[in-house]
Amino acid sequence: MAEALGHVLIVDDNKVNRLLLARNVELLGHRAEAAENGKVAMERLRAETFDLVLLDIEMPEMDGFEVLAAIKAAPELRDMPVIVTSSLEGLDNIVRCIELGAEDYLPKPVNQVLLGARLSSSLEKKRLRDEQKRLLDRFATHEVALDLQNSGFAIGGKRLTASVLFCDIRDFTALSEDLPPEATIELLNTYYTLMFDAVSSNGGIVNLMIGDGLMALFGAPQPLENPAQSAVAAAGEMFSMITVLNQEQRAAGAPEIRLGAGIATGEVVAGYAGTDERAAYTCVGKTVNLAARLEAHTKAAGRRILIDRQTRNSLRDPAAAERIQQVAFKGFSEPQDIFAL
Repeated sequence: MAEALGHVLIVDDNKVNRLLLARNVELLGHRAEAAENGKVAMERLRAETFDLVLLDIEMPEMDGFEVLAAIKAAPELRDMPVIVTSSLEGLDNIVRCIELGAEDYLPKPVNQVLLGARLSSSLEKKRLRDEQKRLLDRFATHEVALDLQNSGFAIGGKRLTASVLFCDIRDFTALSEDLPPEATIELLNTYYTLMFDAVSSNGGIVNLMIGDGLMALFGAPQPLENPAQSAVAAAGEMFSMITVLNQEQRAAGAPEIRLGAGIATGEVVAGYAGTDERAAYTCVGKTVNLAARLEAHTKAAGRRILIDRQTRNSLRDPAAAERIQQVAFKGFSEPQDIFAL
């Protein structure tokens, strides 16, 4: 038996209509399930995965207009194609359905040939949208993908408070000189796998990778309750993971990794930079520069993690950060208070 082309939810309060529509849908090669009203339909849509909805309008408890509005308001459902099948007459009703997000409107009784054409067209559009989402999720972080889905794409940025984390492998050039290219790439891939997990599990995004270094952002594009605390927690997980990795490296006679990390908190300008043809989500500002300077200074200070005063003041336990001497960083008019974790 051939695999069903699509999983269709039929929503109609009339049992005969549900049965006939289900039969027609299955004859077209699709899998059909039914819900007797809008309330049941929304419960099913949130609990199961469907490819398309055939929706009646006049129903008890929750009518078709309310279902369309609920689908449009749910981020996880808003791209679900909905074809209205109704005996309601009048251009105003059809327009209202389309405005609420319906893909199409078929009058009852539904013509089998027309139903097949509309199902095929709507399912193909959904397949293309799903493929676009898959590619976006592959080449952008979940948070950036969500921001694009909710807000759309526009070159430019906005001011907000966030925490920026820079991290890199110390003396990576010397380390890689003793490794064949394939082993170097494998080590970097392992390193990035661990670092990405530490960042994402604490609500951050990695928005820049340069060789053995990375830049992570906490508090944008999605807000966080305490970006500084999240950034510090991520840094802690990074070093914990590298400790475990180094145990395996030693056992295999492979070189170990040493890290340095810098974290700064403050105002940044975050958004999409580039052109309409090619752009990336990033942030700029003094906070970014300070985080980079702090990471670079870990070598001179002999510390693993350095943070600025605003990050330290935002921690649940500020006393855990040890104050060290002020440093005059390039690009800053005044010496900066820095703290070590």
